[in-house]
Amino acid sequence: MSAQPTVALVGRPNVGKSTLFNRLVGKNDLTFQVIDTAGLEEADPESLEGRMRAQTEMAIREADAILFLYDARAGITPLDKHFSDMIRRMDREVILVANKAEGRGLEAGLLEAYELGLGEAIAISAEHGQGMADLYDAVRDALEGRLGFAEPDSEEAVVNLDVDEEGNLVEPQQQRPLRVTVTGRPNAGKSTLINRMIGQDRLLTGPEAGITRDSISVDWVWRDREVKLFDTAGLRRKARVQGKLEKLSVADALRAIKFAEVVVVLLDATIPFEKQDLQIVDLIVREGRALVIGLNKWDLVENHAAKLRELREECERLLPQVRGVELVTLSGLNGQGLDKLMQAVVRAYDIWNTRISTGRLNRWLTGLIEHHPPPAVAGRRLKIRYITQAKTRPPMFIIFGSRPEAMPESYMRYLSNGLRETFEMPGTPIRVQMRSGGDNPYDKKD
Repeated sequence: MSAQPTVALVGRPNVGKSTLFNRLVGKNDLTFQVIDTAGLEEADPESLEGRMRAQTEMAIREADAILFLYDARAGITPLDKHFSDMIRRMDREVILVANKAEGRGLEAGLLEAYELGLGEAIAISAEHGQGMADLYDAVRDALEGRLGFAEPDSEEAVVNLDVDEEGNLVEPQQQRPLRVTVTGRPNAGKSTLINRMIGQDRLLTGPEAGITRDSISVDWVWRDREVKLFDTAGLRRKARVQGKLEKLSVADALRAIKFAEVVVVLLDATIPFEKQDLQIVDLIVREGRALVIGLNKWDLVENHAAKLRELREECERLLPQVRGVELVTLSGLNGQGLDKLMQAVVRAYDIWNTRISTGRLNRWLTGLIEHHPPPAVAGRRLKIRYITQAKTRPPMFIIFGSRPEAMPESYMRYLSNGLRETFEMPGTPIRVQMRSGGDNPYDKKD
């Protein structure tokens, strides 16, 4: 698990917790983890709201400090008093925050805060960024001795996403966990799967579609390897995305995919390869992430061998851009196939990092051209002279030759498929570009 201290954002619904969370991410030089919780409210324990409250209480118990938010414009409510009593009993460092305190005439709302028994409130406006320096000092004091410090202007403060100009993660592997994002359509079982993997009910689950609204990260260790799991909001068709909150949830899920190393696309095995599933995979390929497909709810499938054979054939037909991608059968509900899933994730990660020497590539290219040379265009034969690998994550290859703009797309696919098959890179996105070039500078070199 992460050695960084954890701060939980709690409070009634609509007091500005998510706005403050977004304000904190990457904006200061203290390194700590922030948990944005569901709004605290009284509810039947079996209802969705009741399960949300249970998840919030768990986050409070595990946090090193709590930021308790209330609405300075609305003043202290009976619900604020009720939950402040609960928080006081948990013996945690508590920072009382009066949000939406911009403007005049809010002195009464600030003075009321003393009724909560949590000390003086820090007045802020998360929306406008006011009062953040005072909040910074309070967090530093509450977590004294447990904080790390990020380099100036880095984005390490809350979300450790160090990327290069192309959005690729650049931290040394031994210093960071493997980043795995779980995504898919709503109700595919993403949160249930992650809860089963980590052995805790950390993520809210239930029969209602769309419970997960934000990308939620969970630190985990699998076979002595640190892993950061990201649960995302279900990605539905654009026409069905309604309302500001859902649009933000989808944007958050897309960001989690972009900054992942491996993405697990979770399909409902009883209704797999829907149009939306294919669009999600296509998005992941465009982002260049490593990919594993999880066939969830496998316990509901009959005639397993025949069904798996059918789904593999369907996958090859519908997703030729990731030919050979691993399909893992599993059940998040009963824990079936979870170890197989992580083994596939690690294999996909290793393939994504494949590096091939220039000598091997050019020996392969010579044989391939002899077997199937490039076509003639406008009566002139296109020439390919040499190939080199430009980068990994995903593997990207540059082919030099004559008239790159005239090379047919079909022949470029032929080259890409040949690379995938010869150098055993199943399932990973491969980038192949052609550029103008003269003689092979790597000739006779290994």
